[in-house]
Amino acid sequence: MKTNIPFIFRFLEDLSAHNDREWFNAHRPQYEAARTEFDNFLSTVIARISLFDEEIRHVQPKDCTYRIYRDTRFSADKTPYKNHFGGYINARGKKSFHCGYYVHLQPGGSMLAGGSLCLPSDMLRAIRQSIVDNIDEYRGIVEDPAFRHYFPVVGEDFLKTAPKGFPKDFPYVDYLKPKEFICSYGVPDNFFVQPDVLERIETAFRQFKRFADFLNYTIDDFE
Repeated sequence: MKTNIPFIFRFLEDLSAHNDREWFNAHRPQYEAARTEFDNFLSTVIARISLFDEEIRHVQPKDCTYRIYRDTRFSADKTPYKNHFGGYINARGKKSFHCGYYVHLQPGGSMLAGGSLCLPSDMLRAIRQSIVDNIDEYRGIVEDPAFRHYFPVVGEDFLKTAPKGFPKDFPYVDYLKPKEFICSYGVPDNFFVQPDVLERIETAFRQFKRFADFLNYTIDDFE
């Protein structure tokens, strides 16, 4: 299934330049067309990932995508629409803590990413303990040059010191500091129009799956 990626980016660029309800309502057919193109693209990505992760074979684009409307209630930015399309491919649903794959199309800010966000404190502590207990295995993943080529930084929103209950002198304490266990691979917009884009996505996400499997070994015990 061939996807018109340039059309998606053109729509998102136009939306960024005219982010208001009047313009959006007048161009709703273009939005619907761009959304359909993105869903088609997600279908091909899901099929490709399922070659090495059969758990996501049943996932449909409608299970992965989000509303275009922004929640502006607590934001200084009152623009009503998101300027990107994102798809979170998760075997247990996009609201699950289970670690999944994320595809993000945004002019000037596209990426392949994944991980687990907003983990409950008991689950976060269990992951950190798993890292301590299996530090050689974890280092073998996140320090592997093949993994670091795509995901040089693991985690987001870091603590300044060791988490409560963990020794400050643990040799790899930095691995315990993330509050969010995610990683991302920023790509240029033209990444998605390359003839081998699915091969490139597969290669990156095969590396990511190693990290996801480590997290999910612990996370899935809670779900």
